[in-house]
Amino acid sequence: MTATTLGSESPIEVGTPTDRAGIAALLNTVFHAPPDEAEAEAGRAITEPERSLLLRSGDAVVAHAAAFTRELTVPGAVVPAAHVTGVAVAATHRRQGLLSRLMRRQLQDVLAAGREPIAVLWASEGQIYPRFGYGLAAPRWRLDVQTAGLRLAEPDGTGPAITLRTGDPVALQPTLAALWDRLRPDRPGWSSRTDPWWRYVLLDGPVQRSDATARQAVLAETADGPVGYALWRTRPDWDDRGPRGTVLLDELVATGPAAYAALWRFLLGIDLTRNVRYGHAAPDEPVQHLLDEVRQLGAQLDHGLWVRIVDLPAALAARRYPIGVDVVLEVTDPLLPENAGRWRLTADAGTAHCTRTDAPADLACDVRDLAAAYLGGPSLAALAGAGRVREVRPDVLTRTSAAFGWHRAPAGLASF
Repeated sequence: MTATTLGSESPIEVGTPTDRAGIAALLNTVFHAPPDEAEAEAGRAITEPERSLLLRSGDAVVAHAAAFTRELTVPGAVVPAAHVTGVAVAATHRRQGLLSRLMRRQLQDVLAAGREPIAVLWASEGQIYPRFGYGLAAPRWRLDVQTAGLRLAEPDGTGPAITLRTGDPVALQPTLAALWDRLRPDRPGWSSRTDPWWRYVLLDGPVQRSDATARQAVLAETADGPVGYALWRTRPDWDDRGPRGTVLLDELVATGPAAYAALWRFLLGIDLTRNVRYGHAAPDEPVQHLLDEVRQLGAQLDHGLWVRIVDLPAALAARRYPIGVDVVLEVTDPLLPENAGRWRLTADAGTAHCTRTDAPADLACDVRDLAAAYLGGPSLAALAGAGRVREVRPDVLTRTSAAFGWHRAPAGLASF
């Protein structure tokens, strides 16, 4: 393959609706995905052409980055966040700095617009985005639960009775959306979903199914109404010893422990299956405390949601802190110098303020490390243990690390 050089003077263009076909061709090629007209149609309802940035070689789109306008739950608050997507460079134009140009321009545009203090993304490769100031804020577990002989803790018998019913996810969309909106403000890492987004999430054509069945929903209910749901499909399989099917769990949402346990009990007991695979389990997933043999979870750590702090004082003031803190942070940010320097963060349980200061620093770090701790996931203390956060003033790290924590671990879902 012969590389084609695109000069640094080639202009970055803002996308228009007429660019959809060229962008889709690039993304399908780079991500090795077959064209899917149903997905393209659903995608047209959620994409914002004016938030696409692209570079061309002749008439062909050879580099692209875009963002969705959505909200993200952070500790104690819901904030606007640029949901970065569609980052790709054609194989013929790699190693020419095109990705860097697009990512820098995108960050500058988000900052200049003044609406979104943070950006978030899912990374196809985790080595790419730290150099643009993104920190891994929501690691996840991939679960491959072996169900044979596995037992869950029995419910304590208190509380209202829970019943389960299955149904078509599309028909149940209003119920699923109501539950999602009810629970989203309490789970850092969850994003807003409009009706077009729900239609995109629930898309279920041949490409999405691959070699599995159609997606199904199971709804947990009490006499007072729905209290949880799970979205799943099955992949049938047999060997000489009998059925060995797999349950593929997309997401599980529950208002409390009884509904959560009831949904997991259902999934682990589906006939003709022997394991449940769930690719987006939170680090504090309660199922690990329900099983009688935790090793049967088959858990594998993976990266999940990456966060980039774009407007540092606005981002730190937007979230809440479980304990009071008064700390001076010295931050480096090579791409957005507006964030660099020393900042005084003062917060109690209800409010937070972040202002520039000339006072001596208490802690020092790069913006990507502050981003990693922003959702309350990886702690500042753990990052300090890796040498990525430096304690300048003795005895300040412990309290500041606790202040950046949260009572629930962040959990990113693949559908954002």
